[in-house]
Amino acid sequence: MKRFSGKKGFTILLFLACLIVGYYAYLSNRTTSKEDSEAALLTEVDKVLSRNLETNYPPTPRELVKYFSEITKCFYNEEYSEEKLVELADKIRLLYDDELVANQTEEDYIKQLKEDIEEFKENKRTIYSYEPSSSIDVDPFTEDGYEWARLYCIYSVKEGAQIKKSNTQFLLRKDSEGHYKIYGWKLAESE
Repeated sequence: MKRFSGKKGFTILLFLACLIVGYYAYLSNRTTSKEDSEAALLTEVDKVLSRNLETNYPPTPRELVKYFSEITKCFYNEEYSEEKLVELADKIRLLYDDELVANQTEEDYIKQLKEDIEEFKENKRTIYSYEPSSSIDVDPFTEDGYEWARLYCIYSVKEGAQIKKSNTQFLLRKDSEGHYKIYGWKLAESE
């Protein structure tokens, strides 16, 4: 026992105590809570739908296009029920400017959306990825008393074994609450 007395013994005892405390911390952090396990079970559609736009509206034009793209990716890539399709459609329409929403009834919008999704799936296409413009590439301007923003998003669409890129230009208009809304979009001209 004399070998473990003094500084040497104290150092070994301290090292063992640190190992025990470290292992306990590892085990206690490794267990998942009920919320963590439920979050892991959420589908991409559920994650997109869980965002409350009243309290967590995308704060910048880039974030708005990013969230729009997440919903769009769900439309074309994920499996979901008819009810979830309607929920996704309602969610994405909240991102649209009032003038854009007024151009089409909800029923017509959903009908057209279903046709687009069906065509996409018949051609075995999926949205592989998307990349909105960086924040510094957003073009803000004022016109007709409104604040506007213009930015681009590059979509990579996988069709069979090929990946095609599509550069889309978005036009956003700020509403009376200070939120940017999607006024429209078009395919950008090739350079």
